[in-house]
Amino acid sequence: MLSESCGVFGARCLNGKCVFDFLYWGIIAQNHRGHESYGFLTYANGFRRHVNTGLVPQISGKRYSKWCNFLKGDVGIAHVRYGTSGERGSLKLNYAQPLIASQGSEKIGFEFNGNIVNVYELQKRISGPRKNEMLCDAIVFSKYLINGIRNGLMSAIEDCMKNVEGAFSVLGLRHNGELFAFRDPLGIRPLSMGESEDGMVKAFSSETVGFNINGLRFVDDVKPGEAVIVTKDEVKRERLVKSNRTAFCAFEYAYFARPDSLLNGKYVYRVREEFGRNLGKRFKDIVEKADIIISMPETADDAAYGLHEETGLRWERLLRRHRYVTRRAFILEPEERVSTVDKKINIVRECLNGKKVIIVDDSIVRGDTTRTVVNKIRKAGAEKIYVFVTFPRITHPCFYGIDMATFNELIGFKFDEEGIAKQIGADGVFYQPLEDYVRATGMSANELCTACITGEYPTETAQKMAEAAKASTRTEDLRRIYERPDFIGG
Repeated sequence: MLSESCGVFGARCLNGKCVFDFLYWGIIAQNHRGHESYGFLTYANGFRRHVNTGLVPQISGKRYSKWCNFLKGDVGIAHVRYGTSGERGSLKLNYAQPLIASQGSEKIGFEFNGNIVNVYELQKRISGPRKNEMLCDAIVFSKYLINGIRNGLMSAIEDCMKNVEGAFSVLGLRHNGELFAFRDPLGIRPLSMGESEDGMVKAFSSETVGFNINGLRFVDDVKPGEAVIVTKDEVKRERLVKSNRTAFCAFEYAYFARPDSLLNGKYVYRVREEFGRNLGKRFKDIVEKADIIISMPETADDAAYGLHEETGLRWERLLRRHRYVTRRAFILEPEERVSTVDKKINIVRECLNGKKVIIVDDSIVRGDTTRTVVNKIRKAGAEKIYVFVTFPRITHPCFYGIDMATFNELIGFKFDEEGIAKQIGADGVFYQPLEDYVRATGMSANELCTACITGEYPTETAQKMAEAAKASTRTEDLRRIYERPDFIGG
């Protein structure tokens, strides 16, 4: 089971209203995108910052008023984090976002969703090489941005778009209270704009559910390579860098995004239902052998419904997630992962005895989650277990915001479908083909990043790193590939 790549939310109240209420609910709606830490940054004659580890807490009454009083101001940003740079599993507060970068009289608040590939190169440009230092890309990115701001904010953002390689949907605050947003030229991670009906609240969010919960309406996506600056007087939008293609992360549709979010003009749950229909059409012979469909809660539920609609095979929700077991298995250390999955998912055992079962899963990355669940279903007496997977087989690491950055951790790199079935204890594993997946999203192959499936990366350094890592025989180094100087010339 995967964890997400971070979520951002920011807003400005042009009527002078306190912004915290919008920030709090906007980031609560996106807490699924990051469980390691959360943070708020507002501006009222200076920055006011609060960060902590874990989930965004439930606050009310006097405690809520206390937070509002401290985080006052009419403009601010908020963040939930799951780390793909820096120490693995780290919950250190110095990695929590939003963070504040300073240079001379200039200060900026900074947060982003994504991951930077050329961190070492940027670090050298800022302050020279620092050997054996475990870097956090957000810190380096913010310093790189503020270094160029002397030439103007738009100029500094354009320089980032041209020289920072990776995925980045950025929100920031200047020391004068300006709210700004920008997105990498390939548009790898989502970022949208919203506003209130009267236009007095302007907002940005990784997902549109951040607007919905606040009673705001979706306006537009921030375009790839576009920067937006919101002041008290105007909203300025400018497309600074244009690319001949986009590379929106295909995995957002399978797992990351909430089903009720709108991505590139389509609701995610509709796309996932189509995934299920595709699987039903592709694997009719397997469906005919099965008695029931069950699904991995909750990201595979919509696909299971689509499979049920297409085939008429009964969908039974016999796997249930314990709502208050909130730890995400993907971000844990291996020894904790299986235990957590075992506790998170409950099985209605009595309904599985003697049944031939199709399990619908959104993806298989390391195989730990699926293996654990398959084992529990087998112990419950299932006669046959077939795993239908909506996301095609993952064979290559991701450098753009999913914490699967080494070849050796990927079960799909080591084994084909038959081998994976043996590893997880299933009677068969059946992946949705890439062409079916792309068609269901409503996008074209040239608009999506599918590097983790195809090995074809949309940026140059990432491609070189992947090729070097694949050819390397070194297996004892557990660092992410983009944090290993031997692969990137550090």
